[in-house]
Amino acid sequence: MHWRKFVRLAAHTQLLPVLESGEETLVGGQAVMEGVMMRTPHAYCVAVRRADSSIVTEEFPLERLSEKRKIWKMPVFRGVGTLGQAMWLGVKALRFSADVATADARTDEQIAAAGEAPASSAIPGWAMALNLFVSFAFFIAMYKFVPLLLTTWLERSFPSLDNAILFNLTDGIIRLLIFLGFLWLISLWKDIRRVFEFHGAEHKVVFNFESGQPLTVENAQKFVTWHPRCGTSFLLVVMMVSIAVYAIIPADAFWQKMLVRIVALPLIAGLSYEAIRFAAKRRASLMATLVAPGLWLQRITTQPPADDQTEVAIHALNSALELEKQNGGELVIA
Repeated sequence: MHWRKFVRLAAHTQLLPVLESGEETLVGGQAVMEGVMMRTPHAYCVAVRRADSSIVTEEFPLERLSEKRKIWKMPVFRGVGTLGQAMWLGVKALRFSADVATADARTDEQIAAAGEAPASSAIPGWAMALNLFVSFAFFIAMYKFVPLLLTTWLERSFPSLDNAILFNLTDGIIRLLIFLGFLWLISLWKDIRRVFEFHGAEHKVVFNFESGQPLTVENAQKFVTWHPRCGTSFLLVVMMVSIAVYAIIPADAFWQKMLVRIVALPLIAGLSYEAIRFAAKRRASLMATLVAPGLWLQRITTQPPADDQTEVAIHALNSALELEKQNGGELVIA
């Protein structure tokens, strides 16, 4: 596997939490390489535009985790399960899109039947596993180790940071600045800008569906690209919740604080999910306050899509909706 393709895949993997929406939505999706994944409560479809302009899809029925085990209905646990399944689907969709892109690049091995996915995975299993490992290691290093290290150094010059709240607030601000810097830098990459355009297409099509209007390119293009139920907003809530969690859990030594930052990841994800769920159900103004920074940040992570990109998102959603009818019933906007 060429190193440039590996770097491109790793960059996409880092963006999965930013591009993903969870099971709590009626419909949601994720941008992938030259395509969009859409999901409904009981169905999934990823549609990718090939180099010859045809659209290939991968789709299958889904079962909600909350319908399998009672534990996934419990507070905090349901958030962990929902986000875990969303990430699994995101990786699966990303791999399919990468397979299509790799197959398109192999001109001497063109797929015989247009409109069909490659017969076998073009991305070796070991390469995908290595990509996930590198991506997770990068996440831990950049968003856990580096902020903690910098805050510890600052504490030596500013003794007031010995206070748990101030220490973790500083750590959180540094983490946020690193995250914003990473998003800005990666947005300069042409390939990633294409992904952000497909991200915008996904949001426009979801808005189109939620409006009750027929799913058409013309209707979808009328809507904005930033959506309140987006992984970008969720990540910012995660960063705020993590500050409180780190301040509450006692840890003195550097290695103890680092261990807390790794072990507490599921707890933080679950609590963040509950915070957004509570805000959405209780007060619209509270929900608006929580997601507002994420909406601002989506000016970076979403870009206006072309009509052919929006068409791919509509194709994915229509296929998922058709499969949903077969497995869960017709969706109704309340």
